[in-house]
Amino acid sequence: MDETPVFFAAGPSQGKKALFGGQQAAAGCAAWGPFFETSMLDAWLAEDIGLFDLTSTLLEIGTKPARIAWVARQAMTLACTEEVARMVALRGGCATDCLPSGRCVEAGTEIVAAQGAAQALLDCWKVGQNLLEYACGVATRTRAMADAAARVNPDVCILTTRKHPPGLRRVAQKAALAGGAFPHRLGLSETVLVFPQHRALLPGGWKDLRQILARRRRHLVEKKIVIEANSYEDAREAARCGADVVQFDKVEPERLAQWCPRLRAEWPHLGLLAAGGIRADNAATYAATGVDALVTSSLYFGPPADIGVRIERDPPCKTTTEGRSP
Repeated sequence: MDETPVFFAAGPSQGKKALFGGQQAAAGCAAWGPFFETSMLDAWLAEDIGLFDLTSTLLEIGTKPARIAWVARQAMTLACTEEVARMVALRGGCATDCLPSGRCVEAGTEIVAAQGAAQALLDCWKVGQNLLEYACGVATRTRAMADAAARVNPDVCILTTRKHPPGLRRVAQKAALAGGAFPHRLGLSETVLVFPQHRALLPGGWKDLRQILARRRRHLVEKKIVIEANSYEDAREAARCGADVVQFDKVEPERLAQWCPRLRAEWPHLGLLAAGGIRADNAATYAATGVDALVTSSLYFGPPADIGVRIERDPPCKTTTEGRSP
């Protein structure tokens, strides 16, 4: 399958077998920066561990040397493998391999592997599996949509929204990036995005919006103005207001295919987005309309990736590194 996208750098192992302990494993896998504070990873683990592991305590196996591997049971695009390696380090284990987020793998591939005391690995088992199944599911759907859209329009971009359950933003966004998408809007303070709901609060409607944006334009030297439109006339009004980008919401691709060339003829530098109802089965159709990007939240929802976990007895790790993951 395809190699890792160019904006992701694999760690020192470059996806090949390499032995490194604790902090080194996490650092090697996290070549594009820590998306999550250590305190967040600690909280994920604490939520699942509770006071102690009743089963392993009963079986008296916690101190036995062991090896764990999270394994792809299907072809997929990886995401959040780095966080699993870091969690292992936090519990005192040592990662022996970690394929980077963004890598496409075949079924049967070990994507993260680690050694250490059995309890350290058991503590990370389900938390790591659950994280990988959600994140890799999002990344795999994202890669499929990006590839489908690019086949008909190589210049189109997939942009993911913030329409996911609260608390999932970092996981969802890292997974989408790993699949080849970029964030549409990460928060209210990031982008000027005028919806019809905003215009409804202006007594003069489009006239008031045009005057306000003209007056405040000097404050937006580092920002673009995006205005949502539901019709061709709304799009023209948005352009007259000085919009840098028009975002079409729930407009059929047949109409967009007619409107995009006409708008570009009148406003050559106007950016055009399609949003609302963009899914895997229609992404290529929307990409062919001539818009610059597809805005979607559908990638966050769907079947999880199928991740298996193998745990076995193993000699003690010889490269254990003391301390916590950065």
